[in-house]
Amino acid sequence: MAPKTVLVTGAAGQIGYAICPMIARGAMLGPDQQVVLHMLDIEPAKQALEGVRMELIDAAYPLLADVKAFTDAEAACKGVDIAVMVGGFPRKAGMERKDVMSKNVAIYKAQASALEKGANPGCKVLVVANPANTNALILKENAPSIPPENITCLTRLDHNRALGQLSERSGVHNTKVKNVIIWGNHSSTQYPDVNHATIDGKPARQVINDDAYLDGDFISTVQQRGAAIIKARGLSSALSAASSACDHIRDWVLGTPADGSWVSMGVYSDGSYGAPQGVIYSFPVTCKDGKWSIVQGLPIDDASAAKMKATGDELVEEKALALECLADA
Repeated sequence: MAPKTVLVTGAAGQIGYAICPMIARGAMLGPDQQVVLHMLDIEPAKQALEGVRMELIDAAYPLLADVKAFTDAEAACKGVDIAVMVGGFPRKAGMERKDVMSKNVAIYKAQASALEKGANPGCKVLVVANPANTNALILKENAPSIPPENITCLTRLDHNRALGQLSERSGVHNTKVKNVIIWGNHSSTQYPDVNHATIDGKPARQVINDDAYLDGDFISTVQQRGAAIIKARGLSSALSAASSACDHIRDWVLGTPADGSWVSMGVYSDGSYGAPQGVIYSFPVTCKDGKWSIVQGLPIDDASAAKMKATGDELVEEKALALECLADA
């Protein structure tokens, strides 16, 4: 089969350095799919980016058909089938949310137009850079020829973090933990929901048998895990973010398990479960034939509904702030 072209933006950074070898090994598109890597970064990172390209060549990956380094977005986006948007402007000490938002709005507006011009029809986009949901929304607003359902953001990292916590707590391997849900924003308002989760086929609440933990520390641990990793490493999550991004695209392209278990993806909201429309919101989804669909009909209790509303409200606020930044730009 013909190689697929995968764009990674911010490719000279930590996540880029972690994800490029994973893609080249088949973790994203499977063990039989050759890939052409397009790595994009800003001009000051040009030398570091060239170093990453040299290493990828040196590793002689059988699935890596070609690897190219770019500092020009339009050239990097030409002929792209999958775009993993890792590049963004990180929040620095003393910066207001609006300052960070306006920097990212400018970046995502420009990259949207580059994808619009150059990407292959049917290109699938995953936004990783924070604020991921709103960066994805800006990209969607500025790339009208890309179908809204093809623009997503990463909440699989939070989903996988939730699986990890339940696995550790129960002593059961993570492959036997299924159907956790991340609702809403990839921020500390996200709602990690265990009410539908199972551990080795049994309800997670029954197996863990500690509602105070599941309604308290479990939620806050998943919500704050990124900050805990920064505190421990002095650097933000890179390998876990890279691995989760591969999981997100792999399941989207190749399908979620046949047993009907779902994953969490940030997708363009249709208002399911009372979520606000017109934002990118994380839902439980299953994927088949390269398309995702939101899992419908799950019962939602009042406590969950309140948390789902709070994270939705934050996304509506973020959207308003982003639109303000766009108007000012």
